[in-house]
Amino acid sequence: MATLVHGFDWPDRLVVGTVGQPGSRTFYLQARTGKQMVSVALEKEQSAALAERIEEVLDELMVEDGNPFSVPALTPEGLVDNDPLEQPVEEQFRAGAMGLGWDPATAQIVIEAFPYVEIDADELAAEEIDVVELEPTEVMVVRIPVGTARAFAKRTREVVGAGRPICPLCRVPMDSDEHVCELPDGFR
Repeated sequence: MATLVHGFDWPDRLVVGTVGQPGSRTFYLQARTGKQMVSVALEKEQSAALAERIEEVLDELMVEDGNPFSVPALTPEGLVDNDPLEQPVEEQFRAGAMGLGWDPATAQIVIEAFPYVEIDADELAAEEIDVVELEPTEVMVVRIPVGTARAFAKRTREVVGAGRPICPLCRVPMDSDEHVCELPDGFR
């Protein structure tokens, strides 16, 4: 079966946002072009890693001789998007593997999200899995220009950081005002 590609070249909107309260939020990568909209569930760590890696790629491109791709050092004001996820949020799939690339021909960051695939460990040990079986049934591919990528990374870092506050002593997320530190032995 052919892989279904949810492709977004120069999307109208690309954001990471959440549904739920801090401590039980679900993160989504949401892309929209016109009426086509796809929401892919992510882990918080995937969201943070994606933003961090995009920033790294942009910073590397920016220091190339003369900044040939006009990569902005800061988020362009007109590209800031602080709006919530578009409703309804309907999960297309939960992301497992993700890819990040650079297309110099179009000067775009390319983000790929592949569905999470669960493989039974007993089945894996008992027999070899044919590589064809591991071909994804669908994939989300989004291509964005450098300014949009900078704004996307900034927003994503802010969304990830908007969760539960971290206890300054034990570094564990605090669920309430009644937080009890779980300090390691020797710290009291």
